[in-house]
Amino acid sequence: MRTPQHRTLNIGILAHVDAGKTSLTERLLFDTGAIDRLGSVDAGSTRTDTGELERRRGITIRTAVAPFTLGDLRVNLIDTPGHSDFIAEVERALGVLDGAVLVLSAVEGVQAQTRVLMKTLRRLRLPTLVFVNKTDRAGAREAGLLADVRHRLTPHIVPMGTVRGLGTPAARTVPGSLADPDFRDLVAESLAEGDDALLADLVAGRAPTARELAAALADRTGRGLAYPVFFGSALSGQGVDALLDGIASLLPPAPAADRDGDAGASGTVFAVERGAGGEKTAYLRLFAGELSERERVTLRRREADGTPGEHTGRITGLKVVGAPAAEPLTAGGIARIRGLPGVRVGDRLGPVPPGDTEPHFAPPSLETVVRPVRPGDAARLHSALTALADQDPLIGTRALPGGGTSVLLYGEVQKEIVAATLSTEFGVDALFEPSRAVFRERPVGTGEAYEEIDRHGGHVFWATVGLRVAPGAPGSGTVFRRDTELGALPLAFDRAIEETVARTLTQGLHGWQVTDCVVTLTRSGFIGPVSTAADFRSLTPLVLMRALAAAGTRVYEPCLAYELELPLDALSAVTAALAAVGAEIRATSGGTDSWLVTGVVPAARAAEVERRLPGLTRGEAAWWAAPTADRPHPGEPPARVRTGADPLNRAEYLRQLGRV
Repeated sequence: MRTPQHRTLNIGILAHVDAGKTSLTERLLFDTGAIDRLGSVDAGSTRTDTGELERRRGITIRTAVAPFTLGDLRVNLIDTPGHSDFIAEVERALGVLDGAVLVLSAVEGVQAQTRVLMKTLRRLRLPTLVFVNKTDRAGAREAGLLADVRHRLTPHIVPMGTVRGLGTPAARTVPGSLADPDFRDLVAESLAEGDDALLADLVAGRAPTARELAAALADRTGRGLAYPVFFGSALSGQGVDALLDGIASLLPPAPAADRDGDAGASGTVFAVERGAGGEKTAYLRLFAGELSERERVTLRRREADGTPGEHTGRITGLKVVGAPAAEPLTAGGIARIRGLPGVRVGDRLGPVPPGDTEPHFAPPSLETVVRPVRPGDAARLHSALTALADQDPLIGTRALPGGGTSVLLYGEVQKEIVAATLSTEFGVDALFEPSRAVFRERPVGTGEAYEEIDRHGGHVFWATVGLRVAPGAPGSGTVFRRDTELGALPLAFDRAIEETVARTLTQGLHGWQVTDCVVTLTRSGFIGPVSTAADFRSLTPLVLMRALAAAGTRVYEPCLAYELELPLDALSAVTAALAAVGAEIRATSGGTDSWLVTGVVPAARAAEVERRLPGLTRGEAAWWAAPTADRPHPGEPPARVRTGADPLNRAEYLRQLGRV
């Protein structure tokens, strides 16, 4: 076993759109010698925004990885999108990070997406540094911005310097030094706000040494309890050296304990690129073990219908990011892997790492139907959308009758990007229907149904299946249980029932996915060599939907929790607009300088509120929203177009199966 002599740190650069995230990425790469010239977002020459659409629009759409070194520390810098429509890209990046740099603009300050990102970073306790960019722009702030950060992001910040000539082209960052008693006092007081022992020492007049403060700052930052704040300018390079020092000294690298070559390889695919010929290159973060070229691997996944799946293949190309060509991939590292044609984003290699969590962001809340401009392109369109789903599985494509394809989205900008990608990369022009909300169904009661083999010759299926449907705990998804004796069915038949239950519940009584329910197998039976797994796959939807109809379902609509800051004189007009779209107002506070209104708004109507706010508030409103728990849909439940045979219509279902 070869033990690498370097340490590895995987960091993400996160920000609200236009805060200067990609420019900072370029500066970090340039200042560390990873690239020999600075790229420009405006010129479309940045290292990480390599796609034509990214260069043309000047925004990051796909996650990119770029390495640089700081002494013996190998840093993999993961550049993520800043626009909220691409939050799924950020979600996948968070799962492979050791730390993060959150970028703010010194002019615009704390923005909507900044708050969404910080809430997630704080919940995950992901070690994070804050970089306040654009200190050389007119309107840049320092003291006021720090106050906003404490109030709107986290109170546990530690300013790591100051700026002279703020808001002018001559702005210069002055890093703090622990050799300076005044700076030591500032750091000590900042840390003492969350450290009772340190506070007691300060009250007693026992000031910590510079070395003790440095250790305490690194410890609290590494545990996600303190957030050092650096000031600077990515364009001029001011303050970037101090940020690099902070990355090396304050963010903890991948733990050495994870680098056990005797352990089985364990990792996650967090990005997939597709070449001109359709070949795939996957980015894999390894958490344990070691991986080399020519190894045969099995990747596991959860399919869109909830059933488990896997893909096995041999690695034909493996290049560790930032390493020599022949180096194997060891725990903590990231590699570009080729030779796995079925690989998809989110695939798992080996067991799930300890402490791994569920997705950090809610699934898309909007759905659109995509149809080809030319009817003959229907098959090509569906194939292209399926390929895009390999890179972003959350778009959840499904074929519809008549040649259309349903696609799940986070917003209208993402829709525009998908349309442009279909045209430029796949040569397919498509029409997108207006987006609508994605609803969910939940059982409201308990229902049972069963069907047995008719041993007198009137059978349709050589199978007996009985199922009970009941409500489950909120957030539990679909739970499958058995009340039958263990081993009553051959494994293949039992598995066919369980997998078919998950697949069938993707379309409930109103066509929406059914969630938070418990499905129990109450009866089962088969006849010798006559019964097949196909009998159980065909019969299960029929029994399950009858049980679901007996239980009944209620349709729930996706919602966003919002916070809205607005001028004092705009409260009446804004609350009327919120009420008009069915939003709930749960709290109103403030009243001195402005109002803060919080509540819940239907996801499908949130964009309408955002469009109206500038006119209602003279452009002074600040709006923040993030997915939250859904709520029962009032009135007549909206229906969704069903795909495939409908088990609720028994005659039509059997006819399509060829059983009548």
